[in-house]
Amino acid sequence: MNMHAAKAQASSRGLPGGALVNKAVACLIALTVSASVASVALAADAPAAAPAAPATALATPMATATAPAHNATPFWREVRKTDQGITTIKGAETGTLVQMEGNAWRHLRNGPVTLWGGLLLLAMTVTVLGFHAWKGQLRLSSPATGKRVTRFTAGERVVHNTVAGSFVLLALGGLLLLFGKHLLVPVLGHTLVAFMLQILKPVHNFLGLVFVVALLIMIVMWAKDNLWAAADAEWIGRAGGLLDRSHVPSWRFNFGEKTWFWFGVTILGLTVSVSGLLLDFPAILELRAKLQIANLVHGIGALLMMFLALGHIYMGTIGVEGALEAMKTGDVDETWAREHHELWYQQVSGKGK
Repeated sequence: MNMHAAKAQASSRGLPGGALVNKAVACLIALTVSASVASVALAADAPAAAPAAPATALATPMATATAPAHNATPFWREVRKTDQGITTIKGAETGTLVQMEGNAWRHLRNGPVTLWGGLLLLAMTVTVLGFHAWKGQLRLSSPATGKRVTRFTAGERVVHNTVAGSFVLLALGGLLLLFGKHLLVPVLGHTLVAFMLQILKPVHNFLGLVFVVALLIMIVMWAKDNLWAAADAEWIGRAGGLLDRSHVPSWRFNFGEKTWFWFGVTILGLTVSVSGLLLDFPAILELRAKLQIANLVHGIGALLMMFLALGHIYMGTIGVEGALEAMKTGDVDETWAREHHELWYQQVSGKGK
């Protein structure tokens, strides 16, 4: 028997040979493939290894952020500690990733300014309504004569009504911006309130320019008539006659009107105007921190101006008989002029010095 015959005979008897070797190789290949697949699967499920801590401070937040999965708090904590970063903004705040003053501004605006401003306006409204219910309208003590005295020219009325009308619209828009989400959103819903704000916000910005121009004209126009006079001391001592319903002699404007003119119109009006213009043209201040201060000054000044305006509007409409007619037509009855502004009446009628 030759060698080839022996191999064939051994194979036929089940002895180890080529077929057994082939099966062993196939098993080895299968095990290798299975191990590779398992390694890939495990690698996909396992978290990526944290990179080595970088040497620079700017790279630290990124390393911190990747360490705890789904938690950005460490990242932003490190960002706040970093003075400079990399941003796409070019200008005064290039490199400022987080503007920390904004948090303080938000807490002040949504906290004390909103709370105390709302309480202040509510207190004045209740006071005015309570006083009217207690004392009623201040009426003339003598019958009207029918003779008319010119109190305001057409130009003065146009300027005053422009300031008054624009102020009311600006105040309504400002109140909606400040209190809308607290008072109107629960009643009207987000959609309607947002639609109202989309209209009032640009109106507020452009109408503010009209208010500023008319305000400056009115200050120049009436400054000389609002200077201190000796008769103002008597008005102060008698509280303007509001409590005993008496008439205190005064010039063209009494001390109460002068107080509103100098503090309410001039000081607060100019404060609100300047701060509003800075907000309309933010490139003047550039920095957001300065704009946030301007926003607080604008809001607080406007709230104080509205607080005083409520008293002025009351006295000029239903509080004093004939006061509204003076601004509508420009003329007042002779009796009204004599009882409310006796010194001025004597001056314009030629009966005084």
